[in-house]
This record gives sequence, structure tokens and C-alpha cells, in this order.
Amino acid sequence: MTAADERPSLGPIDCKRLGGREPFYDGGQALAFDVLGFWRWSTSDLVSNTTRGVLAEYLVAHALGISDGCVREEWAECDLEAPDGTLVEVKSAAYIQSWHQAHLSQISFRVPKTRGWDRETNRQDDDPRRKADVYVCFRCLSIATPDFIIKPASWARAGASLG
Repeated sequence: MTAADERPSLGPIDCKRLGGREPFYDGGQALAFDVLGFWRWSTSDLVSNTTRGVLAEYLVAHALGISDGCVREEWAECDLEAPDGTLVEVKSAAYIQSWHQAHLSQISFRVPKTRGWDRETNRQDDDPRRKADVYVCFRCLSIATPDFIIKPASWARAGASLG
């Protein structure tokens, strides 16, 4: 047994929803900038691949009535859980990217099998699988013109793709 094995588990951090006005600190001293400034700096490009994916999840969570009062779980088994327990996976793609393009991007959606991870135990599933009950594919020409396609889990299990 090593010293690391003898240390108590730290467990997951219970993240609280922020309002944006929380300051950053240095040695107990509040700095002259806050979380809202960070959000503006880090996520104002809504068409970047990563931010667009999180935005798509937020729009679906809002449509399901589950966006208020909670914090998105980055490594959850599925992106969202509807009030009735339905597990929802959200995919996103866009014709227009934030970088220079000679033509519109081709949109396609893949749904590979994945190994889920449990934040309480810090362990991955042994067998890769598709965990969602429904898949919501978000495609957009621009953020102002979103288009959602909803597919059942049987579509993903059949190895289908949408393009």
C-alpha cells in the first residue's frame, strides 16, 4: 500500500451556479475583474465548435425546462436528463465556422459508442455503448437560425448518421 492509497478520497466538488459578479481573489484581496468578464472573454464566439455545442445543450435544456438553477455537468453520462428521466444527447454542427471558409461546411452527425464516467467514483464504464434515449441534432446556418432534428436511440444503435 502506498501513501496515496492511505489518503482519504476528496470526492467531487459541488459546483454552485454563479451570477457573474463574483470577483477573483489574490491572497484574499478581490481583484478588479469578475466571472462575467471571464465569460465574455471566453465564450463570446458562439459559433466556435466547443461553445456552439454547449449553447445547443443550453437551448435544449431550456426547451425541456431544466436550465434554471443547475450547473451543466461536463462529464455526465448524457448531456441532459429530462424531467421524466429520458436521457438526452445533444449534437451540434454549423455550416459557417468562425474561421475563414471558401465554402459552407458539410454537416454530419456521428454517434459513436462511448465509455461513461462516474464523477462520484472516478471510474469509467468497462463497455462502450450509446447511453441516450433520444438524440437532438442541432444544425445552424447562423446562431440566429437554429434547426433541431430529434432522433430516437434506435437510430443511433443502428449506426445511422445524419448528413
